[in-house]
Amino acid sequence: VSWMWGGFAVDNATLTRFFSLHFMLPFIIYGLVGVHLLFLHQTGSNNPLGLNSNFDKIYFYPYYSTKDIFGGVLLLTLLSGICFVFPWGLGDPENFMPANPMMTPPHI
Repeated sequence: VSWMWGGFAVDNATLTRFFSLHFMLPFIIYGLVGVHLLFLHQTGSNNPLGLNSNFDKIYFYPYYSTKDIFGGVLLLTLLSGICFVFPWGLGDPENFMPANPMMTPPHI
């Protein structure tokens, strides 16, 4: 714990490391997924155990790649539209308090 977080105390250095590592984690996972898909489709996906079988490989087919990219872009567009046009649409209305910068919240 000491080498990664800088000790056991929760202070500025610890929080900075924690937030930076957790910010990078989705990008690392995204990169590993890309490498996995690249090598999976180079060697074929019918060989999960690593046996030497060179028949019936499933290669990258442009239709499926294009379809997956189009579906991802469409999903991100819809989610972005919901977030930008109606930002509190997916939230819990009971758990929302509008911010007033001139007043300290009662729980502090």
